[in-house]
Amino acid sequence: MEVRKAKLSDIKYIYKLILYFSKKGDVIPRPLAELYESVREFFVCEDRDLIVGACSLHILWEDLAEIRSLVVSEEYHRQGIGSKLIEACLKEAKELGIPKIFVLTTSPDFFKKFGFKEVHKQELPQKVWADCIKCSKFPECDEVPMLLELNQN
Repeated sequence: MEVRKAKLSDIKYIYKLILYFSKKGDVIPRPLAELYESVREFFVCEDRDLIVGACSLHILWEDLAEIRSLVVSEEYHRQGIGSKLIEACLKEAKELGIPKIFVLTTSPDFFKKFGFKEVHKQELPQKVWADCIKCSKFPECDEVPMLLELNQN
């Protein structure tokens, strides 16, 4: 299995994964056009020419980015794919010089393994919540805001 930057030919597979998990309420749905526009944000995990996972590093400002749309095919759960995708996003964030990364998640324990800490949503800029309107859980959100401050050394 290989983690790599997404290509345009991967977008339809990423879309299907996100659509599946958005129907379960695990991630926010993303329109196909939005995924094509943000292809450079995505990493994918490929197993024998099959896209089995994806994750996005979405830059919001000079000092803040979000890890979002983390999806892994159910038959590939518990194989470390999610961790590899998060590590790829964090590596790129460091390379870009982004000091703070946040996530909104229903799996805080998973992100704690990478050093993310739970924060109050008021600690994040209001712009962060723009995608929430697209969510089926809005305004009764069960996601936990978490923040990681990267050591830039």
